[in-house]
Amino acid sequence: MSEALPDTEARRLAEDARDRVRFEEDALALSDQVYRVARRLVSSPEEAEDLMQEAYARAFRSRRSFTPGTNLRAWLLRILTNLNIDRGRRAQRTPDTQPLEEGDYFLYNKLEETSAAPVTDEDRVVERLSQDDVVSALAAVPHDFRDVLVLVDIGEFSYQEAAQIVDVPIGTVMSRLHRGRRILKSKLAETAVGEA
Repeated sequence: MSEALPDTEARRLAEDARDRVRFEEDALALSDQVYRVARRLVSSPEEAEDLMQEAYARAFRSRRSFTPGTNLRAWLLRILTNLNIDRGRRAQRTPDTQPLEEGDYFLYNKLEETSAAPVTDEDRVVERLSQDDVVSALAAVPHDFRDVLVLVDIGEFSYQEAAQIVDVPIGTVMSRLHRGRRILKSKLAETAVGEA
C-alpha cells in the first residue's frame, strides 16, 4: 500500500505537468492575436510587448483558474485588458513629470501681472508658518485627537473608515476631529502670533 501512494502521486504530478505544457502551448499559439490587441491598447510597441509579457506571466501563474474547454483567447484578453486598466489607474495617480517650459507659464504669468490683489491677513499668517511649525503644532495635539486628524484631514479617510481604523464609534471620530482641529488651530495661532 505504501508503494501505491507514491505511484499515484507521481502520476498526478506527471499529468499536472502535461496539462501545464498543453496550456502554455495553447496560450502561446494565441500570442499574435494578444499582441495585436495589446498594440491597440497602448501607444508604443514597447509598451505593448511589456503589457503582453505581464499578461502571459499572470496567465501562467493563474492557469488553474482557467476552465478547460472554455474560450482561452477571451480569458487571455480579459487578463490583458485588466492589466491595462490597472496601468492606467496607476498612471493617473502619479503626477506628470514632464518639465515645464516658459510658454507653459503664460497664463500664470498673465494672472500674476493682472492680479495685484492685496495680501490678506490669512495669507500673511500662512506665509509665516513653516512646515516645521505645522508639524510641531500637530505634535502638540493629544494622541487620540491627532490620530483622527491625520486619518481624516491628511489621509482623506472617511469618518466611517477612520472609525474602523482606530476602533471607536463614528460619533467619537467626529467629536475628536472637531476638538483636534480646534486644538491645532489654537497651536498654529500661537505660533503665528509669536513670530509676528
